[in-house]
Amino acid sequence: MPRKIRELKGMLAKAGFTCRPGKGVHTVWMHPKRPSLRVVLSGNDGRDARRYQEQQVEAAIREVESAS
Repeated sequence: MPRKIRELKGMLAKAGFTCRPGKGVHTVWMHPKRPSLRVVLSGNDGRDARRYQEQQVEAAIREVESAS
């Protein structure tokens, strides 16, 4: 079962990413330790996340954790 967009946002926030709004329903997530690393999520919070979005979030969190 796919995760919801709100779950992905929660995972990013817990990992230390900060959010800034994008156009429409897009949000851009950046980490203070790696400003060049950005994750763009699209969709409302209640929408099912697409598999590529889940993979992007997981990869970004792994990259930040390995850099620490």
